[in-house]
Amino acid sequence: MSAPSHSTSWRRAIVLLGMLLLNLPAHGQELRLEVSPRVKERDLRLNEALVELASARVTRLDFLLSGLALKKQDGSWLESRDWFAYLSAASERMTAEGTGIPEGEYTAIRFHIGVDETVNKADPHRYAANHALNPLVNGLHWGWLGGYIFLALEGRLANDGFSYHIANAPQLMTVELPVAFRGGRPLTLALELDVTQVLAGIDFAKDGSSTHSREGDALAAKLKRNIEHAFRVRSVSYDVYQTPVFAEKRVPFPANTHPLTPAITQRFPQVKLPADNPLTQEGVALGRQLFHDTRLSINGTQSCASCHEPTHAFADARRFSLGAQQQVGKRNAMPLFNLAWQQGFFWDGRAATLREQVLVPIQDKDEMNETLPSVIAKLSADKDCAVAFEKVFGSAEITTERIAKALEQFLLTFISQDSRFDRAARKVAELSESEKRGLQLFVTEFDPKRGLRGADCFHCHGGTLFTSQSFANNGLKLAVDDIGRMAVTKNAADHGKFKTPSLRNIARTAPYMHDGRFATLEEVVEHYNSGVRRSATLDPNLAKHPETGMQLTAQEKADLVAFLKTLTDETFTGPEAATAAR
Repeated sequence: MSAPSHSTSWRRAIVLLGMLLLNLPAHGQELRLEVSPRVKERDLRLNEALVELASARVTRLDFLLSGLALKKQDGSWLESRDWFAYLSAASERMTAEGTGIPEGEYTAIRFHIGVDETVNKADPHRYAANHALNPLVNGLHWGWLGGYIFLALEGRLANDGFSYHIANAPQLMTVELPVAFRGGRPLTLALELDVTQVLAGIDFAKDGSSTHSREGDALAAKLKRNIEHAFRVRSVSYDVYQTPVFAEKRVPFPANTHPLTPAITQRFPQVKLPADNPLTQEGVALGRQLFHDTRLSINGTQSCASCHEPTHAFADARRFSLGAQQQVGKRNAMPLFNLAWQQGFFWDGRAATLREQVLVPIQDKDEMNETLPSVIAKLSADKDCAVAFEKVFGSAEITTERIAKALEQFLLTFISQDSRFDRAARKVAELSESEKRGLQLFVTEFDPKRGLRGADCFHCHGGTLFTSQSFANNGLKLAVDDIGRMAVTKNAADHGKFKTPSLRNIARTAPYMHDGRFATLEEVVEHYNSGVRRSATLDPNLAKHPETGMQLTAQEKADLVAFLKTLTDETFTGPEAATAAR
């Protein structure tokens, strides 16, 4: 049997890796509708008094969707079959999914709020336990009366309540939204549902505070018209995003704060966010303020941002960072992104959690060289700062834990997932021939005895995060006292081991290695090609290579560097991202 051609092996590599990255079946791509209830320009929060609605408080917003359709460029509609979704603001279930969108250009979407008469009159107990139309799932079936409530909007007024249940065939609603997008790839359409538009022109006192959509009900008809025009498209993204889970039961959001859910691709491992520190808009804003606050340093000259530059993926372009008193550090500052998945922080892993990590530079004598009691005193003397802490935590008290939690919230929003490589995996960009060859080298072992000639990168830098999250000895020549992970564990087996960094944004994070010894990616590649030093703790995936090295050609090394540069996320490291981070 003849060996596969270079083109065939490349295509096999990209198809396999692409499928792993996307986690999608080969025959169809996923469409996701994400609906955000809004009050004009801000997110709706249940039980919050809304000045826009005479201080009414919405306590329930549940509805059923059906009949998803996509409009083609020729004006015809691609209709779904048996597509239903149940959305509920209270349970944060505001996502509907579809699969198998064919290639092509589309110009609009359409869906119903409610179900047609055939479904409405059918036996509701025929549906599976987790089906959107199962009454125990949605709580929208009238039981003895028969039929579904299409949309339930309930709430409280000053001394009264309102309960609007839109139902029955005349009130089946149709929403059609113009939006241009391409099929044949993962897709998220983010929609907004403006509750002020739903209740536009409704006078609770004159029109009534309830409707159950009986025949001839003018209020139900008015609400139907309002709802059909209350949706709008917020954004189109060629990716699908996961719903964060928590390691434990999440604590309630603090009063008067607004939840914040970062958009995280489903191609990444399922994220687990801290259950005792749920992300809020106010918490992230406070964390951003603290990240740039020079009062965290001994002399008011240095903030976290001083050593973590957005255009360098929040790394430091200097080999060694300088402290607040111009003292020279011992390590190259690591980049800051995708920290929710990280296991062990700093090059030697001396901090187990992000919340622990953020406090270390403040106290480190080579960095900010300040004490935590002094930081608390300085921040507490600032009335505006105390007000910001009160907004986030419910009281103005400033503590070490609260400082750490606010910084943690801000840093957890640093998600990098939209490089050109990611877009190629989602079929919205194309790699060059050199970049494709580099990818093949990246995912292929170096094993001449078996006819494999690659760069063997994927063992330590595999997966969609491009890191194994482990500590490894990668064959550097080290000073006697530069013992790596062993300094923390006291285990000789960890001698010379350092954190394996992600290769995402690698072109922006020079200089390289824990001590910044390599200035360019070309130097890094040459180290692994011919400069690895053998020792008792050298990583086995490097130790298995011959002492003569991998002997990559100049073209192969150039191809590998070209591929590594496709991992740069311009939306995360570009000028606009830098402005947003400040």
